[in-house]
Amino acid sequence: MLNLHTPTPDHWFDKVKSNLEELLLDHAHCEKKAAGVAMNLLFAYVEHPDLARAMTGIVREELEHFEMVMDRIQKRGWSWRKLRPSRYGERLHALIRREEPGRAVDRMLVAALIEARSCERFGMLRDRLEDRDLADFFGSLYESEARHHGSYVHLAQLFAPREEVRARLAELAEAESVIILEGEPMARMHA
Repeated sequence: MLNLHTPTPDHWFDKVKSNLEELLLDHAHCEKKAAGVAMNLLFAYVEHPDLARAMTGIVREELEHFEMVMDRIQKRGWSWRKLRPSRYGERLHALIRREEPGRAVDRMLVAALIEARSCERFGMLRDRLEDRDLADFFGSLYESEARHHGSYVHLAQLFAPREEVRARLAELAEAESVIILEGEPMARMHA
């Protein structure tokens, strides 16, 4: 369903469960970035009405999630601040081809993989966090991330045949699994 080639290693959960403030702050930044990605795709490919409609919905939903995360941060008395992001998104974006229509396909599929990884990790947090408020919150976001993943994969087919999209998705998912397994020391949603 999520097209991921490897599950999140347990050491990721061990790292974030003791750094929930940092995880939640990073999650807020991720929601903001996800809204920005969808908005950029809307501007880049506005000539595709199905894509434009899907992107406006995703932008709204990601910004709504951003506000929900901000509310949780404030409710816990934590301070909003910038965080150094992981290199996960940067490394995935470096795989995007430069020429169209391959660029459009890859942009959709990279967004799909990021949504898939978020979804998988929300499920892990929902099922394993002792902090039930945050566990329930992350669980409430699970379905929208899965839906966004599916939307991006589907929209990639506006730019290439289904078989080509599936083959490229498999290539990018394999590269994503290498990035995930290498990991990073920070407590980040995608570290």
